[in-house]
Amino acid sequence: MLTINLLAVAIGGEVVDMVSNTGLVAKTVLLILLVLSLVSWAIILQKYGLFKRASQQSSRFIKVFRRASRLQELTAIAEQFRPSPLVAVLEGAIEELKRCGNTPRTTNVQRATQIASSEELSRLENRLTWLATTGSIAPFVGLFGTVWGIIDAFHGLGDAGAATLRAVAPGISEALITTAAGLFAAVPAVVAYNYFLQRIREFASRMDDFSLELLNIIDRIGNEPR
Repeated sequence: MLTINLLAVAIGGEVVDMVSNTGLVAKTVLLILLVLSLVSWAIILQKYGLFKRASQQSSRFIKVFRRASRLQELTAIAEQFRPSPLVAVLEGAIEELKRCGNTPRTTNVQRATQIASSEELSRLENRLTWLATTGSIAPFVGLFGTVWGIIDAFHGLGDAGAATLRAVAPGISEALITTAAGLFAAVPAVVAYNYFLQRIREFASRMDDFSLELLNIIDRIGNEPR
């Protein structure tokens, strides 16, 4: 463990030294990539926690929902499963049933559940565009720094008048650092974006199934919550 810590400190020190020796353009590129990466990781951690809680509460809510014999029982306990998007679907259906009065209309309730599902999906998708944007533009921002570093390397060759390692090393170093930084910002964002999209599809499917089950119950027992 001590050896690993020392190695990490040594690598970190080398990276800091390389960054401090880069030019203004490379530092600007690295700063942009750092901001993109930090915001992306903040979104990733927040969304991961949100999706985990929503999944756990949805599984628990479904078990309670299938054991309940009356909709009034569900409305009384639904609040404790609030992170679950299924709760919003149930509440949308209940509100529509109340509006319908003594003549509940399955079509109206179905539309209400679809609206609630759409709103919940929009909530789950919130800020995922940042991850998609970061995954798309970060490699190109890093590529700009790469190109600029190569230009500096050629300038070094021209100033030195000879193809020496000392002449091209600063420019090549800038190019490699910005390339690595671009990939470091882009790869986690792309992976997380695809993962969250898959989870959102799962939630959409789960809400559709829940809506059908709810409509079946309403058809059987009628308008209970009024």
